[in-house]
Amino acid sequence: MKPKLLVSACLLGQPVRYDGQAKPLSEQDWRRLRQKFDLIAACPECMGGLPTPRPPAELRGGDGTAALRGQAGVITATGEDVSAAFIDGAGQALGLAQAHGCRQALLKANSPSCGSRRIYDGRFSGTLKDGEGVTASLFRQAGIVVCSEEDIDVLLDAPSRQAAQQSEFS
Repeated sequence: MKPKLLVSACLLGQPVRYDGQAKPLSEQDWRRLRQKFDLIAACPECMGGLPTPRPPAELRGGDGTAALRGQAGVITATGEDVSAAFIDGAGQALGLAQAHGCRQALLKANSPSCGSRRIYDGRFSGTLKDGEGVTASLFRQAGIVVCSEEDIDVLLDAPSRQAAQQSEFS
């Protein structure tokens, strides 16, 4: 039985990004993931009720952790505060991950929801800053290991290392 992996739906080819596009993984990465994991697709922004397409949004005043505490907001390029939808979607995605027993998630890099290391600076300048998105932060707080498509080789190697470590102690 393979472990379950929650994956950003856009990485699996679903056109759910703000611009109505997908950012699919390469065929090789897709195949490698399917060999090691049962994949669970999720788009926290859609789960939070946001339409596709939608205005781009960025975290302003902090990162996803700050947004979850009410100390930062997720604001669209048109000035609308969509923080509640991002937080609700993160909670729904976490519920889905937990219902399937996911211990890891592969989330889209740089996203205000899913970014695991960097997010855009909140000024729509195209500049990245250190920080994580709302969903990535919530997942980490719940003990789910989060990585992005930039870390896919580490993710694919991790279950093998864990299995080897477990067999050493059996």
